Amino acid sequence: MEEVVELEAQEARLVLPRFTYEDAWTLGGLLVGMARERGAPVAVDIRRGPQQLFHCALPGSSADNDAWIDRKRRVVERYGVSSLLVGARFRAKGTTFEASSRLDPDRYAAHGGAFPLAVEGAGVIGSVTVSGLPQLEDHAMVVEALERLLTSYAPVLGSGSGSGSGSD
Repeated sequence: MEEVVELEAQEARLVLPRFTYEDAWTLGGLLVGMARERGAPVAVDIRRGPQQLFHCALPGSSADNDAWIDRKRRVVERYGVSSLLVGARFRAKGTTFEASSRLDPDRYAAHGGAFPLAVEGAGVIGSVTVSGLPQLEDHAMVVEALERLLTSYAPVLGSGSGSGSGSD
């Protein structure tokens, strides 16, 4: 149950103020940069609704990773939360996603790596998915990239709209 609470808090914290095409490119670039830096053989997918905004497959990844992306992404689309959280909720009930969801395991996988793109005032508008590492590492990479993206939105301290003279 602790895992569920932690993952729910993570999702509540990672709500974006917006998500544009440019933001998809930025997030994708962050993930690709992180993967290259770590030598991670991953594929990355970013979607807004049904539209694929970004996809990249790095050396060492394969078409199998694309299939995993699709399966994990479908879980986010169906449940509106991360694929890891869905799996954790089933485990917290003493069962597994595969045994109790009544969904085709060839089409749905509640394994870590797919995360909802939630926007303030709009809710879940898409997903970001990584495949190629163990599921907890896929999930952690996505979370780290979203944290970096969220930080990039923060206004620079002292950049108010005043004249800067201090006498406003």
